[in-house]
Amino acid sequence: MTIYLDYQATTPLAPEAFDAMVPLLRDQFANPHSAHRLGRAVAAQVEQARAEVATLLPPGGQILFTSGATEALNMAIQGAPAGGIVTIATEHAAVLDTALAQQGDGREVIVLPVGPDGLVDMDAAARAIRPGVALVAAMLVNNEIGVIQPVAQLAGMAHEAGALFLCDAVQGYGRVALPHNADMIAISAHKIHGPKGVGALWLRDGVQLQPVIHGGGQEGGLRSGTLSPALCAGFGVAARIMRERADADRSHIETLWDRAQTLFGDWTLNGSADCRYHGNINLRRAGIDGARLLSDCRNVAFSLGSACASGSGRPSHVLRALGLPDRDARGSVRIGFGRYTTLAELEDAAAIINKAAAAQAAP
Repeated sequence: MTIYLDYQATTPLAPEAFDAMVPLLRDQFANPHSAHRLGRAVAAQVEQARAEVATLLPPGGQILFTSGATEALNMAIQGAPAGGIVTIATEHAAVLDTALAQQGDGREVIVLPVGPDGLVDMDAAARAIRPGVALVAAMLVNNEIGVIQPVAQLAGMAHEAGALFLCDAVQGYGRVALPHNADMIAISAHKIHGPKGVGALWLRDGVQLQPVIHGGGQEGGLRSGTLSPALCAGFGVAARIMRERADADRSHIETLWDRAQTLFGDWTLNGSADCRYHGNINLRRAGIDGARLLSDCRNVAFSLGSACASGSGRPSHVLRALGLPDRDARGSVRIGFGRYTTLAELEDAAAIINKAAAAQAAP
């Protein structure tokens, strides 16, 4: 049996979310955009899911369902008003690559550096976020190293310059307090024990975007296409369970985090030890090749970094942004745990990983 420790890549589907999806896949198959009774009945379930997702977001906004966070981030960046874009070197590729693609349309893009702890250089941010900038985009919880950026402060700086603030809250939604002064927030269901293939973009009331996808005009005219009621329902139930289990989940993760400090005492933590989400532990060890370690520990599912870039063979751009040399970046691993991880599983996995690492490091 494989021990699963890759919660940043995806989380196990909550049984409650699965149960909510089945009737909509099997029996209630009507198009939620149809005007007949069956369509309206399914549409009502979509709206119920929308309301559940909204309970974990700031008040005073609307939720647009998307195929995932990548689409939501593209909608926000490509649809934002004309002007410069400021973002951070450790952002997910869905932000960095989309922002840099906008340079072809004549938009200035400034990528802010981070310190060795992974936190954005706020002096550089103050210089970059100035009149003429239209959008500032920052991740709440980094997907690779778990560092929590000062997003509320960055949002305030954006507003002073007349810019919108986009928060990539994929790893923080339901777990870490969201910035109530954000203008746009991107989230994803499969990071909170919901199904893959559905996410959302939250827009503060009054924020205007240009549509990126054209068609039937669904989702307020900003995201055309037929919604999947089953995926939306699974997302809604997952959000509800996150809210109901918030205290229990947080306590469980703290227990696992505390134990992990002892189990991986011979490793060095990547990123800030203080400003971070404790369900993510990114570690490095001298003399280790992470890809080989992953192969040697076949009964443990962990990661070398972002799942979206895991096949590239390149050192993590996040770890390189911290100033780590390639040998340290290649010798780093990401271990993610959460609701369904047991203490015994973490201990067994640590024994396997540490044994394989010691064998590698031996002269």
